[in-house]
Amino acid sequence: MAFLFGRRQRSASDLIKSTKDLLQKLIKEDGQVPKTEEDLARTLSLTKTTLQGSPDIDAQPEQVAQLVSAILAESLLPSLVTNIHRLPFEARKDTQTIISNVFRFRNPGSTSNEPDALKDVLRSQPDIVVSLCNGYERRESAGACGGILKEALKWDAVAAVILYDEPETTGGQKIDIYNDVDITKKSSGTGVFWKFFDWIDKSSFEVSADAFDCFRLILTKHKGLVSQYINTNFEAFFGKYNDVLVKSDSYVTKRQSIKLLGEVLLDRQFYEVMTRYVDSGDNLKLVMWQLKDERRMVQYEAFHVFKVSLHQQNHDISGSNLYQIFAANPNKSYEVQKFLIMNKQRLLKFLPKFLEDRTEDDQFNDEKAWLVKAIGNLPDSTSGIQSPTAARPANGSAGVSQQSTTAQVRS
Repeated sequence: MAFLFGRRQRSASDLIKSTKDLLQKLIKEDGQVPKTEEDLARTLSLTKTTLQGSPDIDAQPEQVAQLVSAILAESLLPSLVTNIHRLPFEARKDTQTIISNVFRFRNPGSTSNEPDALKDVLRSQPDIVVSLCNGYERRESAGACGGILKEALKWDAVAAVILYDEPETTGGQKIDIYNDVDITKKSSGTGVFWKFFDWIDKSSFEVSADAFDCFRLILTKHKGLVSQYINTNFEAFFGKYNDVLVKSDSYVTKRQSIKLLGEVLLDRQFYEVMTRYVDSGDNLKLVMWQLKDERRMVQYEAFHVFKVSLHQQNHDISGSNLYQIFAANPNKSYEVQKFLIMNKQRLLKFLPKFLEDRTEDDQFNDEKAWLVKAIGNLPDSTSGIQSPTAARPANGSAGVSQQSTTAQVRS
């Protein structure tokens, strides 16, 4: 055990207790005593090296297991995450490595879906995941916490903790993600997931970019889980998405958000979300307004949201087809049909000249030509289109299927 504990032969438990004590001392001193920072940085560096090894010495499985066990037994992770912003830069990097290695740890022969240590954290201390998200509140902690989150988000259970988090002030309790979660219950809109919108829109560039990467990973990595969540919280989600992200004053936020919106709506696992989104005249108006943005890449990304795949007879979405989200949707709502027909001549005048310098982009030009044709085939008058009663299902659900009222994350 000399590699782990040096000549003094300290146990794993002693090392972790010492780290925890130094961290508490650092908090009390408010970073005013450099020696405490140095001592804490030294113990964190030793812990990191033990968990992942070094260029000269490989990590020893027995030592790693003892150290992970001690970290969990001493509940070191909550204190590390909550106070990571207090640490010097290199110590923050070491802490990121430590937590990521703990989250990866599996016992020999384990058949668990998630790594054993991560599963233990999600069962007993899921607030650690919420605290990692809250790392985006500070520039000093955003990078390290974001790095840990983005690796941990390989697992559905981590995404579920973020999505279904509810603060205690709204009646929320510590989430038990491995038992039934009522997916029909609407979110209060105050859990940690909803904070991502402001972190993306109002933070510094570096924090915003990292938060957006994490937000995008949640939406695109866990499609089944997220599509159900968005369907349950449809109005609240797109109210935030449209007002905060698509309408953002930040060019980067606006462009990335419109691009992500197109990716989500065109994914077959978000079919029900797409049908509800394109049923809204307000969404259509918002997207058309982005087509007139003075920034060409915003126009380009908006074009791809102004587009739903040609529906097959089974209403599946095929990647081999031209994507036309609003104009080519054969099941357009009365509201959308009316708006497109009323603007038919304006669109036929506008679209042929839209981004006309993209002469080498054959796919874009094919799609644009197809879109012009589809709009040209619209009626010249709204008198013959279906009324809202005929166009919508009786329950107004826009075709959303009735699914089971509970969901489980595999253990």
